Amino acid sequence: MSDRQTLDYYSEEAATYAEFVGDAKEDPFLNRFIAAMPEGAAVLDFGCGHGWAAAQMRDAGLSVTAMDGSAGLAAEAKARYGIDVRVALFAELEEVAAFDGIWASFSLLHDSRAALPGHLRRLHRAARPGALLFLGLKAGEGEARDPLGRLYSYFTEAELRDELARAQWGEVTCETRRLAGLAGKKEDSLMLFARAL
Repeated sequence: MSDRQTLDYYSEEAATYAEFVGDAKEDPFLNRFIAAMPEGAAVLDFGCGHGWAAAQMRDAGLSVTAMDGSAGLAAEAKARYGIDVRVALFAELEEVAAFDGIWASFSLLHDSRAALPGHLRRLHRAARPGALLFLGLKAGEGEARDPLGRLYSYFTEAELRDELARAQWGEVTCETRRLAGLAGKKEDSLMLFARAL
């Protein structure tokens, strides 16, 4: 995430956001992701928010690196779950062949559409061969701000498949879910899994 207005919102409203999302303990996609990981796998929670997923992955025995651009959300993750979050922008990810799995749940949508190809290449660089990637994104076209001022980038499934292929991610599967976010509006969301080639 690099949009300053979005980062400011999450830093100022971190507790409100964390209360809204909660622990999400029955998330079927996170459960699927965890189940696919080898024992003790190294995983990256890319845009971890207040740490709910990182905490569940840690509790499942995975070695978790948590990263987010919001210092406020990082503080929530520490207070709620004891998770130490690396406060950094997406473009500051520097690891090479470090992770067996990457969880990027509704984080990349807070950067520009133009930034997505670079982020997918950066994630591929950070992944080990065969690593599993999860992406949660909003379905649609263009960019817009929600009533809370947060930047959202929208993508079609076809666009995402093309961008993943260009960044050397394969075995892509996608499901669509209609979900309501903090702003209250229900929108179609794309839930994708892919493997590092």
